[in-house]
Amino acid sequence: MKQLFLGLSFILISGFAGSEKKEITPADRKFAIDYFLKTKQRLLNDVQKLSDAQLNYKPDSTRWSVAQCIEHIALAENGIWQWCMMTLKNDSAMLIMPERPLTNEQLIAGVTDRSKKAQAPEVLRPGNQFTGAKEALAAYVSKRDSIIQFLRTTQEPMETHYMQTPAGTLNVFQGFLLLAAHSERHTLQIEEVMKSPGFPKK
Repeated sequence: MKQLFLGLSFILISGFAGSEKKEITPADRKFAIDYFLKTKQRLLNDVQKLSDAQLNYKPDSTRWSVAQCIEHIALAENGIWQWCMMTLKNDSAMLIMPERPLTNEQLIAGVTDRSKKAQAPEVLRPGNQFTGAKEALAAYVSKRDSIIQFLRTTQEPMETHYMQTPAGTLNVFQGFLLLAAHSERHTLQIEEVMKSPGFPKK
């Protein structure tokens, strides 16, 4: 009897979840696109005119250079995108719901808080996976532009599929915000490097 009850419960939950599939609201769509555009432009404004010496300067051996930050941003841009898209294709992801959902503003504030340190997973660490900062930046811009286009037109049910992330359990829409906030976090890191006393003037 207990197994029958659990089986019926799963069917009911699955049916309810499936009935709730819906695309993001116009307000959320605009919020995401605006944030993606803003964070892209901030990074480009910071790094596009830097010299090789500036791109490769490291304040000390424990910190990344601007070029390494750009490479990490580019790798994560593609990696988190793939994670979000895989989650959208997995209907079991509709059954993982957070007990205390974060607001979009809380998520962005938490990810961009540079006082809280984190270690990047090995696959996203800079390691000469591009020929240089320019190639990494071009890869970032290409992926960022394709994501923005996706957000403009998608009808995917991003707010009813959930993913477990270091920031907590997020719906896929927030997974995309995590992606953009991640680039902003490391743009802030780039700005810290550029403000360090030994940063080359040219």
